[in-house]
Formats: sequence, structure tokens, C-alpha cells
Amino acid sequence: MKLMKWSVIAMAVAAGTSQMALASSQSESEGFVEGSSLTIFNRNLYMNRDFRDDAAQSYREEWGHGFIGTFESGFTQGTIGVGVDAIGLLGVKLDTGRGRQGNGIFPAVQGDDHVADDYSQAGAAIKFRVSNTVLKYGTQFVALPVFSTDDSRLLPETAEGGLITSSEIDGLELNAGRFTALSAQRESSHDALGLDEIIFVGGTYAFSDNLSTSLYYSDLKDAFEKYYGNVNYNMDLGGEQSLAFDFNIYQSEYESEYVNTADDEDNTIWSLAGTYAFDAHKFTVAYQQSHGGVDGQGYIYSDDGGGTVWLANSVQYSDFNGEDEKSWQARYDINMASYGVPGLSFMTRYVSGYDISTPTGTGEEREWDVEAKYVVQEGAAKDLSLRLRHAKYWSDSDYAPVNGTDLTDLRLIVEYPLSIL
Repeated sequence: MKLMKWSVIAMAVAAGTSQMALASSQSESEGFVEGSSLTIFNRNLYMNRDFRDDAAQSYREEWGHGFIGTFESGFTQGTIGVGVDAIGLLGVKLDTGRGRQGNGIFPAVQGDDHVADDYSQAGAAIKFRVSNTVLKYGTQFVALPVFSTDDSRLLPETAEGGLITSSEIDGLELNAGRFTALSAQRESSHDALGLDEIIFVGGTYAFSDNLSTSLYYSDLKDAFEKYYGNVNYNMDLGGEQSLAFDFNIYQSEYESEYVNTADDEDNTIWSLAGTYAFDAHKFTVAYQQSHGGVDGQGYIYSDDGGGTVWLANSVQYSDFNGEDEKSWQARYDINMASYGVPGLSFMTRYVSGYDISTPTGTGEEREWDVEAKYVVQEGAAKDLSLRLRHAKYWSDSDYAPVNGTDLTDLRLIVEYPLSIL
């Protein structure tokens, strides 16, 4: 942890020698009411999974509508600005039934035989701002590489705790936080995942418009410590062409009690992705490698947020994060605006993982994803989006007990943001 703290301080000092301090955001505060906003984000999700080799329950199908309400006040004027944010979540079941539930969308009732007709959650946070530094304490969404609330189902996870975000130097953002509760995506409880305590510190520095780096440290009590690093570089090749590289790495040090082994276990996992873009097209190739772990599990997350897996080969179903796993990806994207249909885009990718160490041998897995998305560009339905996601996943018998059986995953997602204030 000392190394992490000194690395962040050194980064800040280096930035301070070459960058001027930013103008104070607090000095430009509009006021508590004048700077307020209220939005209701509507999400309609249909999801089915066909586990072809699962004799117990091969087919799972759920459909629901979610309302994600967020109120963000402005900051009061003065040297110290004060504000309040609030979150209200409501999920409503539209269809599923006994024997078809199980995609992690609705809370289970009466064991796993039925799911609730609806579920909800609400929370608030108070925030303070001095210059360009904000302290926020309470219920909130978090999106940092070592602590990230998941938003892959009907409603997102929420976390309870404090987060400091500071941008006093141009190009440098520092973060530090402590959280003591984490909700699940399908539960109403504020601490359904049983988070005891996580603390973290880190930051991101942009050397230029083309090059940025990140460095973070986290400590999940009685579980593990993590270090995360990132380098992102973009190169303009001219003629509507560009080349981008993104490198991510996690070092996790697990406690023996957490992984149920006699000795502490470590895992290092990294990914490198390169993207070549020209006109409407993007071609991406990526390689990811995991080293270490236990019983087929390499990089472990979710206790520190279901979205805490910022890696190139974390895709629709699998994260390709098994013990000692190596994986590669090939991806293609096209934006149909260049062909006269603005708002329409397509994506397909294929990921193959191999050399996975498991208790029974060496495992393999593969996934093929296809996605189509359309966003309405104008009119009364502006910003309404429709997205179809389809994934096919395969794993051999050695890895299936760890990451599940072969399956097909289909999701139809309709989203519409409604601005009230």
C-alpha cells in the first residue's frame, strides 16, 4: 500500500511541474437548485439462456422493466459547496415462471421456485466540493477499475460509503474511497453481497490527448489486495484512420481463508488490445493471460463489485479469467452512419481461451458474440435505443464445473432516458 501511495504522489508532483492548476469548479457553482437534474432511465430487458448440457434446468427466460431514477443537486455557492444526490430503483417482472427463472434478474422467493413480482431500492448521498475536489458519502454508483458497481442486468448494483474525487491539476484525477455495503443487481437489500469493508486509492493521468495511464490499489478486508495498472495510447493516422492500444493488468494477493487453501494464492492477469479504425470500420485483436489462482479460478472479483474486471476479454458471458488461462480475441465493428443510417451499428467478436489449470486437467473455452444496436437520432423518441445481443459459449468437460456448461445467451434491451429537470 505504501508503494501505491508514493506512486500516486509522485505522479501528482510530476504533473504539477508541467501543468497549470485548473480553474475552480466550485467558484463557478450555479447553486443547489439551479444546478439540479432529475432523470429516469427506463430499461426493458428480455433475457434467455439455453444451457444445452444442464439436465437440471436447461432453459431460463425472464422479462422485466426497470426504472433507474437519479437526482443530482447542484452545489451551494461559497468556498465549500454542499449538495445531495438520490437514487431510486424499481424493477417490475413482466414474464417468467416456475422452472424458467434463474438469469439473475429478479429476487428469488420460496427458495428458487418463484421470483418476486417487483423489487426496489432507494438511497441518498451528501456531497461537498472545495475547488475541484468532491467528497461524496452515502449510496452511489462507482466506476473504478478496483471497485465498480455492475449494471449488466435490469437494475445496477449500488454501494454505500465515501468517495473522494480530485481534479486539481490539469489531466490528473485522483480517487480514494472506503465502502462498507454493496447491493446485488437482483436484490432490494443494501448489502445483499455482504461487503465488510473495502478501501482503495489511485488515479489517472493524461500526458496528452493521445496517452493516458492509471494506477490503483485496493484492499478488500479478509479477502484480497489488488493492484491495477493501465496504459492507453491513440494514434491518428490521417485520412479517417487511427490506431489504438489498451493495456490492463491486475495483481491480486488472496488470503488463504478466502480461497480455502493452506497457503495464500496470487493471481496476475493482463490484456493488450489493438484497434485499427478507418471510416466506419474497426478491427480489434486482443491477447489476455492469467497466471496463478486456485481450483480453476484465476482472477476473482464480484465481492469488490460485479463490474471490477476491466480486461479486454471480459465479454458477454465469460471473462476468460481462469487459472493460468491464455486467450485471444478478434473483433469487428461497423457504424452504419457512413452508409446513410445514423444510429445503427453492428459488432461481432470471437474469443478463445486455453491452457486453463483445473482440478481435473487442462480446460478450454470459447465464445462468439454478435450485437446490433440502433439509437433514435431525432424526434419525440430521440435517444431511445434498441439492442440485440447474442452469445454462444462452449467449454470442455474439465472447465465446465468452474465456468458453467455450453450455452446460448440472448438479450433484447430497450432503453430510454427521460430528463425531468
